[in-house]
Amino acid sequence: MFKSLRMREMSASQSPGLAYPVRGLNMLAATGGASLGSAKDAMLDNLFRRLTAQPVRGTALFSAATDEARRPHWFRDGRVPDTIDGRFAMLSTVIALILVRLEREGEAGNEVSVALTERFIAVMESEHRELGLSDPTLGKTVRKLVGSLARRTALWRTAIASADWREPTRESVYRSEPADDAAKHTSAALKALWLRLERTGPSALAEGKIE
Repeated sequence: MFKSLRMREMSASQSPGLAYPVRGLNMLAATGGASLGSAKDAMLDNLFRRLTAQPVRGTALFSAATDEARRPHWFRDGRVPDTIDGRFAMLSTVIALILVRLEREGEAGNEVSVALTERFIAVMESEHRELGLSDPTLGKTVRKLVGSLARRTALWRTAIASADWREPTRESVYRSEPADDAAKHTSAALKALWLRLERTGPSALAEGKIE
């Protein structure tokens, strides 16, 4: 099962992907969309749901990013695949936009950015460790996921200044060429999210608040 759930973000070659214990949540179920099947839904659930209860650095902002990435419109109107790949693509895209926003705040933003990245790493590591991965496999897997986030951050650092967000949206979110109306929705929604981030200061972001 583990080998069959591979993520393209991690490597162009064969590599293990994200898989999660059985608990159920389907993004489309609450909006009247078709279910992907209870077993598959259950494995996908923890990508968005598993956060520790401890008030560690970056938790509030990571939780806010998770809330943004799980909004049903991405999967309904934007037709982002409601799969492990699709959910990870949305989560890492949202976090990448937040990281670019924080870069503009200098030292004040850097501290928040480091905390968010640390939390991202901790969640990815915790999930894979629970699946039974251990060093050195665990370290390699998490590094590839962090690399995927870094590539998206570099992409959006350049793309935000562009008038057309369609191509960076396709590259950041979709595995294959999306339908025109879906791509239009997702690019517009990401741009709207960016405008909200621009209106939010680093202190508010650190508290998990986005305008």
